[in-house]
Amino acid sequence: MSNEGNDFKQERRSFMKSGLGTLGGAALLSMVPDGVRSAAWAGGSDAPELKEVKAGFIPLTDCASLVMVSVLKLDEKYGFKLTLSKEASWAGVRDKLVNGELHAAHVLYGLVYGVQLGIGGQKKDMAVLMTLNNNGQAITLSNQLRDKGVTTGAALKKLVDAEKRDYTFAQTFPTGTHAMWLYYWLAAHGINPLSDVKTITVPPPQMVANMRVGNMDGFCVGEPWNNRAIYDKIGFTAATTQDIWKDHPEKVLGCTAEFAQRYPNTARALIMAVLEASRYLDVMANRRKIATVIADKSFVNCPVDVIDQRLEGKYEDGLGRKWNDPNYMKFFNDGAVNFPYLSDGMWFLTQHKRWGLLKEEPDYLAVAKKINQTALYRQAASQVKVSVPKDDLRSSKLFDGTVWDGKNPKQYAASFKVKA
Repeated sequence: MSNEGNDFKQERRSFMKSGLGTLGGAALLSMVPDGVRSAAWAGGSDAPELKEVKAGFIPLTDCASLVMVSVLKLDEKYGFKLTLSKEASWAGVRDKLVNGELHAAHVLYGLVYGVQLGIGGQKKDMAVLMTLNNNGQAITLSNQLRDKGVTTGAALKKLVDAEKRDYTFAQTFPTGTHAMWLYYWLAAHGINPLSDVKTITVPPPQMVANMRVGNMDGFCVGEPWNNRAIYDKIGFTAATTQDIWKDHPEKVLGCTAEFAQRYPNTARALIMAVLEASRYLDVMANRRKIATVIADKSFVNCPVDVIDQRLEGKYEDGLGRKWNDPNYMKFFNDGAVNFPYLSDGMWFLTQHKRWGLLKEEPDYLAVAKKINQTALYRQAASQVKVSVPKDDLRSSKLFDGTVWDGKNPKQYAASFKVKA
């Protein structure tokens, strides 16, 4: 871990003062490279129906898209004001989206799909406007497991089988991405997450504190909380989620279907602003500056160097290994990150079925078409000259050798050896 904490703190104070205080977001906007800023969304009939959009976020590195929309004043550029609301838990985000307190949110992909189908909360028609990021989550195990010789999934399997006691693992929401990454990783090593170990739900910012007092033996969460566990010398990274699925879908810009249908111009303007912020975020030279912004207590509330290290793709696992990860957290990747692929949403449904969260087989494609606003996204992307794929499905190979392409979801969901 870097020893430049004091330098980072000083830079953050200076940057926050000049960028967010004296000069405001316009100063930061001037830092956006040529070609990033595009023509503003046309006025008149295309103007956003709402002048203010209330958006929620959880303190995680991947909330940066929404934060930078506000900091760079990209919301003003597209004719609305983005009001950010820091939330304490994903359940809180869910409830505020459903009851209308929030118009949109930085939210777990699987949470949106769960609400749509009435699992993990009150049933409500939902919408995914775009994907916010790929990669950048991890599975952290405690140093107590390390001391027992467990540094891999295979070693964990041997320990679980030998000790015949409940080891506890935490995820952030029952239908969310972190639960599915954790379950997938455990199951790939022959550990049934529902019967061989105990799983609990813990909000992201509380993961490290709960591990410190012994409430769990491992967890899956977004950054910077995995790196924070290493920084605080209580855990180590056993696997990154990009190791499980390279360029996997992660957080999305979610809202209710009612919001997308009632305020289509606002939804388009919001997508366009986030796309511009995403493009800015993926310029590596900007990442340290971004870390200084989101490290503030009003956003992630974490030391700058803890955030910045993995944001720049500089990884260490807490066991002595260091590497530059080419599959670090990406927010744009020339638009490849942001398209709301139907197959991405369908994958979460297959895992919900696999683990018994869905009792009946859903119409996978129909559900994805209803939730993922591909037409709205294409319209917005065309305005800011972001390329879009020809196909609404994509193919990926996961770390256990399985290929997911969205073409036979029922067969895929039933194909796993370890399941509920």
